[in-house]
Amino acid sequence: MYKTLLLVSGACLVSLANAQMPVYVTGPASADGIGKRYMGREIAQVMGWQGAAWLDREEREREERTDLLLRALDLKPGMVLADIGAGTGFLSRRMARAVAPSGTVFAVDVQPEMLVLLRKAAQQDGLFNVTPLLGSETDVKLRPSSVDLAIMVDVYHELAYPDAVLGSLVKALKPGGQVVFVEYRAEDASVPIKPLHKMSEAQVRREAQALGLTWARTVETLPWQHVVVFRKAE
Repeated sequence: MYKTLLLVSGACLVSLANAQMPVYVTGPASADGIGKRYMGREIAQVMGWQGAAWLDREEREREERTDLLLRALDLKPGMVLADIGAGTGFLSRRMARAVAPSGTVFAVDVQPEMLVLLRKAAQQDGLFNVTPLLGSETDVKLRPSSVDLAIMVDVYHELAYPDAVLGSLVKALKPGGQVVFVEYRAEDASVPIKPLHKMSEAQVRREAQALGLTWARTVETLPWQHVVVFRKAE
C-alpha cells in the first residue's frame, strides 16, 4: 500500500490512500524465467511433461533423501494429503503407503499428461488411495476444509499465479492444517540447480505469511532442500 500526493489547482493537496500495488510485475525474461515477478522474484519456467523421466530418475532417492522428507512430515494412517504439482506421483505414491489403509492422497497437477503417467504408476504399485486431480493455474480444485497436509516439492517457484494457487490451497486446508514447501536452497551455491529454481527460506516465509499462514518450523536435514512448514489458523 502506498500514498500519492497530487497538486490540485496549484494549491490543494489531495491524498490518494489505499492505492494498490500490482501483484505481478512484468519485464524482460531471463534464460530460465517467464519475465513475470512476484514479491521480488522472477517466476521460473515450468518443466513440461516431456521431462517426466527426470522426476523418476534412479538417483533421486539418494540425491534428495526422500526418506528423510517422509520422516519430517510425520504422516499417520488416515490422513488426507494433497501433493500439489505431483508430476508422475513420485512422492504421492510414497505418501500413500504412509497413510494407508484409510488415508487418501490427492495428486494434483495442471498437465493431463502427467496425470496419465501418475495414474498408471499408482495402479502398477497397487496404490488405490491415490486420487489424480487436474488443477488449474489459479486453483488446486480441492474441497474446502478437506486436507490435513498439503505439500509442494520443487513446484511453488514455477507457479504462474502463486498467490491465487496458495490462496485456494489455504481454503482447502482443515483448521490447523499444514502446508509444506520443499525448495532447493537459494542460500547454498553448491546446490547444483539453476538459480530461478531455488528459493531462500526468507522468501518462502514472506510469501506464505502474506496469505495468512503461520510459520511452524524449518527442517534442514535434506541434502539440497529446505522443508518449510506452515499452519493454517485453528
